[in-house]
Amino acid sequence: MSSDIRLAFAHPSERAEATAGPDPLDRISLRDHIREVEIGAFQAERGITQRLCFNVVVEVQIPRGLDDDVDKILSYDRITEAIDRELSEERLNLLETLAERVAEDILADDRAARVFVRIEKLDRGPGALGVEIVRDRDMIDVPPEQDLPHPWVVYLGNDVIADPALPRLLDRLEAAELPLILCVAAPEITAPQAAHPAAQRRIDLLAIEQNAWVLAGRDRRCVVVGTRTELDWAMKQGQISVWAPSKIVLDAIDQPDFEEMNAAELTRWFAASFEAKARLSIGAVEDGPGQVLSLREALDAPVLKPIC
Repeated sequence: MSSDIRLAFAHPSERAEATAGPDPLDRISLRDHIREVEIGAFQAERGITQRLCFNVVVEVQIPRGLDDDVDKILSYDRITEAIDRELSEERLNLLETLAERVAEDILADDRAARVFVRIEKLDRGPGALGVEIVRDRDMIDVPPEQDLPHPWVVYLGNDVIADPALPRLLDRLEAAELPLILCVAAPEITAPQAAHPAAQRRIDLLAIEQNAWVLAGRDRRCVVVGTRTELDWAMKQGQISVWAPSKIVLDAIDQPDFEEMNAAELTRWFAASFEAKARLSIGAVEDGPGQVLSLREALDAPVLKPIC
């Protein structure tokens, strides 16, 4: 077997050594770190966990004069914490995405110069299925930490969506000059019923999304959005977003724990996860997050602004 083929399957530490430049760097490594994770693009991989094996090597800039001071080195915990952070952020479909995010997380530390990340699925077949990437500081753009805006989350009942006064209400909401995300009630029609709870949850989420599209069709300012990245961008651009819940809910690590899909409770969960500045419910709703106003009360109020 040639050395090239052998190295293809060798531990990343050997690959790091083989590709080192004229001035090799020190290395720290994590070997055979096992985590049980829900991950995968196939429907059969949803609702179950599978074992992932992480092998990570980080080439580091070690300053002179360590004086046996742990605060001057890049700790092994920095690697495991990066893995924990990226696994807790959201449910992912691809190992490639997870590997990229772990590498970027580690390289955000100025002491890390190059990182090898190998991740393998141990339960998808008779062997290990995996991906390995190598990244250095010149290959990634580590953005500075930014303070994300805290939105005003407004829950709308079906009577509001259907009312001809909807554009006037949106005018009033826009006047508050806060990032605005609209959430909608479930449609009044009965959704199809499935025998399996996971299937029913997806059907109920899609029913809410259909109502989101109904709202968007009533006023062109309302844009249906389903990912955190799009919502962050929309808030910064002053766009009115209508939340389509399926992706964020199904990809969440800590999913809503209520058994039946309740749009009002779902909005509360969403507002908390986005650290909403305020919450307001408008319409003929029995329950809703924040202050609850009828459409007429919302239109007749001297000033419509969030109660923080």
